[in-house]
Amino acid sequence: MKRQVPLAITAVVGIVYIFQYFVPHEPVSKFSDWFSDWFAIIQAFAIWLGALNLMKLSAIKVARRKRDWIYSLVTIISFAIIVIVGLFFSGGTDFQVRGTRFMYIYDNVYDPLSSTMFAILAFFVASASYRAFRARNKEATMLLLAAFFVMLGRVPVGDMISAFMPEGLRFSNVADWVMNIPNMAGQRAIMIGIALGIMSTSLRIILGIERTFVGGD
Repeated sequence: MKRQVPLAITAVVGIVYIFQYFVPHEPVSKFSDWFSDWFAIIQAFAIWLGALNLMKLSAIKVARRKRDWIYSLVTIISFAIIVIVGLFFSGGTDFQVRGTRFMYIYDNVYDPLSSTMFAILAFFVASASYRAFRARNKEATMLLLAAFFVMLGRVPVGDMISAFMPEGLRFSNVADWVMNIPNMAGQRAIMIGIALGIMSTSLRIILGIERTFVGGD
């Protein structure tokens, strides 16, 4: 019973969401709005469940002194500080208003740390690009040339180098052509593949073929 009920709920909700695109009238639209409200409620509880689960795993790691347990301790302390400040020292439900203590921590601690993280990721991207762009075959050579023209077309020095060339052959224009035509074609192909994958997975879940979310067969 504990497996059949989630499957039945999933099937009903999935069918209603499919029909709302073809029958945008009551009662289908009403059920769709009702399910959307329930999704928002469940999502709010799921966020707290995920946060508490993170705290539990971090506490276990600290208690057992596992590898890099100090980072788990920092996670627990940071979580406790931001929750306490946000709930009790930032004006109730208006903690996201500029000037509150919560937003002060966000602007002066979280935001700079996020910028630092993305700055570090740039070096990993550069390292991965160096390995991927080695001209070992025809495809890698094309990728290397495309990256070369795009990078030169996105910096001022590229226009300086190609200033003597005709307008259509300058690096900035070549970079725009690469991004708007070959790159866009590849993106659309990927998006079509993702859409087909989502459709097939959704149908498997709605029809009860995919049962991993209820613990398998």
